[in-house]
Amino acid sequence: MHELSIMVHVVEIVEETARENKVEKIDTLVLQIGEMASVVPQFIHACYPAVIEGTLLEDTKLEIEILPANALCKSCGKVYNLPQYGGVCPHCGSQDYEMISGREFNIKEIVAY
Repeated sequence: MHELSIMVHVVEIVEETARENKVEKIDTLVLQIGEMASVVPQFIHACYPAVIEGTLLEDTKLEIEILPANALCKSCGKVYNLPQYGGVCPHCGSQDYEMISGREFNIKEIVAY
């Protein structure tokens, strides 16, 4: 479960950012995870309480937004949801695409009191 080490690093980044901005209390951490990212949102939620224990984030809430995995069809130029259509453009039937979103893992927002 590499989500644990990822979240340890996220907490370090958030704490450093909070110190730099003189934030003493954080209410919510908002993450964005792509639909086809190599990170499992349920595992992020599961390890979060252990990772934040004893840190500036100890009493925070975690919110995760799932970003869609979208592809750009190289044949017709239309954008479509990759998992929904199995890599086949619903507009022209082409399987020639470029993935344009869906593998992200971002710290979107740190909500302070």
